[in-house]
Amino acid sequence: MLVQAHPLTADRPQDFRAEFRATLALAWPLAAANLLQMLVHAIDVLFVTRLGETPLAASSLGISIFGLLLWTGSGLVGAVAPLVAAELGRRKHAVREVRRSVRMGLWISGLVSVLFMGVCVAGAPILRATGQAPGLSSLAGSFLSVLMWSMFPMIAAGVLRIFVSALGRPRIGTVITFLALGVNALGNWVFVFGNLGMPALGLRGSALSSVITSVAMLLAYVIVIQKDRRLRRYRLFGNWWRPEWQRFRDIFAIGTPLGLTILAEAGLFTGAALLMGRIGEAQLAAHTIALNVAALAFQIPFGVAQAATIRVGMAYGARDPAGIGFAGRASLFLGIGFMALTAIFIWLFPSLILRAYSVDNNPALVGFAMQFLVVAAAFQLFDGAQAVAAGALRGLQDTRVPMIIAVCGYWIAGYGTAIYLGFWTPLQGVGVWIGLAVGLVVVSAVLLMRWRMRARLGLLPSIAGG
Repeated sequence: MLVQAHPLTADRPQDFRAEFRATLALAWPLAAANLLQMLVHAIDVLFVTRLGETPLAASSLGISIFGLLLWTGSGLVGAVAPLVAAELGRRKHAVREVRRSVRMGLWISGLVSVLFMGVCVAGAPILRATGQAPGLSSLAGSFLSVLMWSMFPMIAAGVLRIFVSALGRPRIGTVITFLALGVNALGNWVFVFGNLGMPALGLRGSALSSVITSVAMLLAYVIVIQKDRRLRRYRLFGNWWRPEWQRFRDIFAIGTPLGLTILAEAGLFTGAALLMGRIGEAQLAAHTIALNVAALAFQIPFGVAQAATIRVGMAYGARDPAGIGFAGRASLFLGIGFMALTAIFIWLFPSLILRAYSVDNNPALVGFAMQFLVVAAAFQLFDGAQAVAAGALRGLQDTRVPMIIAVCGYWIAGYGTAIYLGFWTPLQGVGVWIGLAVGLVVVSAVLLMRWRMRARLGLLPSIAGG
């Protein structure tokens, strides 16, 4: 069965202004959903902060492992986005081909979730092996033993979000994530402190709330897809057990480098948390808060990057090099422009930001967090640039070389600098954050160069009809 011209591919923009409007229309609900998702996690931090410095530090260590695995799995199934976009750009047999990509994406979600949950079970020994305090490692391991059950619903919900966004329904993700915000707030209030007759579970209660929230999000996507007339025609859940091995291999071929790229970036920040744990609990807790602020800001260019993958991917499927250029340029303008604003805000109002975390009674933590936020403000532009450039290259199904760039930039330049400045100079935690900035600067510069050289590197398709 064929589909009609898709609203995001029909009348494809032929100039920068039109493409900018089209990219903005797709990017803002994606970015809003990302921001709301981070607010969902920020609620966890706000509640756990009230439990004290040690539970906050333990949650930071636990989330550093869980987040690393979650982002890697999400990156792997993220290959569904450029494949679906290219299929819609070609506008040939889109229903069947899109269904195959999404179905195999859900299969892979299940497979990697089982593997990653096994890693979470070994969370406490892993943390002890990195030199973390035994008590802190045990508390983090207990936290992970509950949180790990949210792995599959989170990754699978990400696949369904790609589907609804590529089909011109990005606001669905925004609405579902907004509802998740309320579910998580209620869950933390009930289970962390023991309200509505429930026992006070403390840190484990926050993890339980995350599990409930992730399951609710996945179910919401399934219900909406089944109820929406246009989305229902793709019959995503019919014959879900039927394998499509070629598409399975395609997702792995594109998604494995993508997952490793995200692993390299997320690993840099996870590694930074482990370094902070060796420096001191106060610096680790401050790192958790400052990183949460930086991550909140990052969700906007991350949404733009997701839009760039879809817009560039559609032009790629239509074999339209000019459209590829318009889509990439519009996305870079949006992403970098926003991060310039966040950099200014973080630089001017760090104390205002920290008040939201209710840490005024801990002067040492506040002092460290203020220092880290100064560095975070400095690397905002580069963080936005690398995210959007990577998203645009992903739309060209170019993931292997960006993976190499990420591994070298983040781990050799970035982590090497963090270790040296953090442990061989008096900078300590600030030195670790400077290392994060160095990694982002290097990766963003090289990815932007690769995007500019896309024609010479043979990354563009032949012109349609040529």
